[in-house]
Amino acid sequence: MGNYIVSGCIVTFNNIKTIPDTLKTITKNTEGESFTLFVVDNGSTDGTVEFIKENYPQVKLIETGENLGFGKGHNFILDQLDSKYHFIINPDVTVRDDVVGKMCEYFESHDDVGIVSPKICFPDGRLQILGKRRPKLRYLAASRMRDNENPSKLLREYAMLDCDLDKEMDIEVASGCFVAIRTDIFKKIGGFDDRYFMYFEDYDLSRTVEKLAHVRYYPEAVIYHEWGRDSKRNTKLKMIHISSMFKYYLKWCFKK
Repeated sequence: MGNYIVSGCIVTFNNIKTIPDTLKTITKNTEGESFTLFVVDNGSTDGTVEFIKENYPQVKLIETGENLGFGKGHNFILDQLDSKYHFIINPDVTVRDDVVGKMCEYFESHDDVGIVSPKICFPDGRLQILGKRRPKLRYLAASRMRDNENPSKLLREYAMLDCDLDKEMDIEVASGCFVAIRTDIFKKIGGFDDRYFMYFEDYDLSRTVEKLAHVRYYPEAVIYHEWGRDSKRNTKLKMIHISSMFKYYLKWCFKK
């Protein structure tokens, strides 16, 4: 990686089952680099905070004392960022090489790119079928009724499976589970729109950044994501998901 400062942030809330592997692989694969990792904890009670304090003193741990949500949690450290590139990282993601360096070098050679999204796979290497086009209602319906082994025509369209995903390309949505953004752009737009407690904030971020620069899919960088799809099983999370969906559509689709 070049001689520039890079930062990353993980927002945690009772993630003791996954955060050990996330921190292990992120720190291992950024050794010797100018990389500062923040963890913003939203009031965990399962030992997440204690684990980080004991095992990763180099991580900048910030305890909010309450569950601020995903976007607001990431925005909590916005004023502390002095990096050139910033990574938004889920607490259930692992990496197997210097994906951070790869994505930063991509930025360095593409001045017109504001967001870089990697190829996202399950831990066993299978490609995760994630939306890359704007979330039309028919796409969201297809996603809820998904069959990962035999995705429908609409789901294939939504996830851009009709394109060659081994090639870099512009996309409309970069998944918030692991995404890199130019820090100056992240600050300029005020970070995430924190009206979204959880879900759809990555759709919103991508669409906001798209006004300023390209949102690019870069498959040479690969990360691995557990992706539990909790909102499909948890009623409370399902309602949050629906609420965020309405906020997104009211903001982007029904404004004059």
